[in-house]
Amino acid sequence: MAQRKPKVASVDPVWTHICEEARAAVRDEPLLGGLIHSGVLHHPSMERALAYRFSLKLASGEMSEQILREIADEALASDPEIGQSARADCVAVYDRDPACHRFLQPILFFKGYQAVQAYRIGHWLWMTGRRDLAYFVQMRVSEVFGVDIHPGARIGKGIMIDHAHSIVIGETAVVGDNVSMLHSVTLGGTGKEDGDRHPKIGNGVLIGAGAKVLGNIHVGDCSRIAAGSVVLHDVPKCTTVAGVPAKVIGEAGCAQPALAMDQLIDDGI
Repeated sequence: MAQRKPKVASVDPVWTHICEEARAAVRDEPLLGGLIHSGVLHHPSMERALAYRFSLKLASGEMSEQILREIADEALASDPEIGQSARADCVAVYDRDPACHRFLQPILFFKGYQAVQAYRIGHWLWMTGRRDLAYFVQMRVSEVFGVDIHPGARIGKGIMIDHAHSIVIGETAVVGDNVSMLHSVTLGGTGKEDGDRHPKIGNGVLIGAGAKVLGNIHVGDCSRIAAGSVVLHDVPKCTTVAGVPAKVIGEAGCAQPALAMDQLIDDGI
């Protein structure tokens, strides 16, 4: 009788790295031992840690931590893409945010990262027809993190939202992969119209602080929107737009502006 081959252990480099950093953080600051053990080291996987963080932060007198934990566990088990996107988002924050020096920081301390992961669970609820629960998640994310993302919006992976205060993303908005945005960005509508009414953001786009992108318009891949701009029309790919209303003022400056995070506009443009 042939012997069965041993199973190859699963490889999860992001979660492994987070746990290594967590153990080092406990050694460096024992007073944070309880927080770090309960938030990271107590859990066998990143998915379980994310579910714990979701339930801890969003619990209130209206919805208990236990119920929220069960919702999050169900979502993460049902849709593996949620956990994979969370890993890509964590790497994106580490790579692009100069204030992020460890993979551990987003999962414990960065409200932009935590708000996006909570949105992903709310989006799963929305897509499975549990819309009132999805609205509840949206409400609590807005109250706790100051980030208002409609659960019907579609957001890709590798997302970095720096500072994240006052982010608003509407119901029919679409955000591609590897997008970076700063605080006070709005992806909104232009009035009371119903239906498909929010922006479609391509892959690799950089959106500067305070920018407002309004209406059912398309922002092309690898473009840049300057801080404070009001974008009301389509943006061609690989360009920079700026102003109120925003106009094309030149090329994007590099192949991947969302990764480079270069928000300066050359005097020659």
